[in-house]
Amino acid sequence: MARPDDGVDGSSAARWGRSRHRLPTRASRSGRWLVARRELATIRREKTIVLALLIQLFIAAFSSFLLVGLVSLYSPGAVVGSGIAIGVTGSAAGPVAADLSGDGTWRVVTYDGVPAARAAFKAGRVDALLVVDELASGRLAVQAYVPSQSIRSTVVVVELRSALQSLERQRRHALAGRLQRPPIPVPDVPAAPSTVGFTYTVLLPLLVFLPVFISGSIAADAITEELDAGTLELLRVTPLSVVEIVDGKLLAMVLLVPAQAATWLGLLALNGTRIAHPVAILGLVTAAAAVVVALGIGLALRLGDRQSAQLVYSLAVIVLFVVTSALPASPANAVARLAAGSAGSTSFTLVVGYVVVAVGVLAVVRRLAARTAF
Repeated sequence: MARPDDGVDGSSAARWGRSRHRLPTRASRSGRWLVARRELATIRREKTIVLALLIQLFIAAFSSFLLVGLVSLYSPGAVVGSGIAIGVTGSAAGPVAADLSGDGTWRVVTYDGVPAARAAFKAGRVDALLVVDELASGRLAVQAYVPSQSIRSTVVVVELRSALQSLERQRRHALAGRLQRPPIPVPDVPAAPSTVGFTYTVLLPLLVFLPVFISGSIAADAITEELDAGTLELLRVTPLSVVEIVDGKLLAMVLLVPAQAATWLGLLALNGTRIAHPVAILGLVTAAAAVVVALGIGLALRLGDRQSAQLVYSLAVIVLFVVTSALPASPANAVARLAAGSAGSTSFTLVVGYVVVAVGVLAVVRRLAARTAF
């Protein structure tokens, strides 16, 4: 055990660098901030962490450009666009071709027989083939053919599905006179760009919650590395208690998250993505960061070993993510609603609830730190 007059400098532990500053003795609050600043300085020297931050920065800064590639995975038809050639044959080929051609979205080619249509499809003159026959009941029996094992197959399937949905709507309208009861009117859906759903429901939650999980992992490493290097025992001979040391580390990791999230929101706004309630989003993300970082620190204090702490932390985060995603008002859904401006009282209540949960989790971890002996 180190003596009180040993001091805390760079010669005692690699983690604290070569700085000659000593922890203050006048107030524990200053000590907490010094620990937090030390942790942030350590993060700047970690190449892996800096690289992760730069990757997030790249995604946020070029979000409008990356949407072209990312939306192609989320909704291929939204990026590649329409205009595929659809071959139609069968006993009801004429009316079906007229309905699809009237939409003006797809190029429709009719064929007199199935063999000629299949030959054109195999030769690549049409992207998809529909064999349509009208049954005695008035319904249409449709057999659809699309390319197999092709990069374009996904786009063709998406476009063909849209074509069949359009055909279904037109057939329903044409046969509306046979209904015995009038259908319930469906409200009009406001038109919006095809990338809006992806931006608010996938890209934005990914950017604001990814720093949360990274900070929790860094916090767990910060404690286990201190234990392995023996520097936590050296810190205990200072006027700071274990709780105050943990507070400083937790403060650094938690404050890093809203700083990143605010940067991502600002870059998205510069790219044309409207953020309706940024303050509420930052509050929710900060509360989530406090919970996850406290979880990482608590596991590190309890287990003491880096590999064990990281393994249990990863499993716990996965379970937490799955459970919260299954909730009707999940954090990702709340962020999307807050950003899009469609948040109701439930979303704002969720923000308050997360803050309350974060305060409770922090209290538990601080109590665990007070009872931990090294």
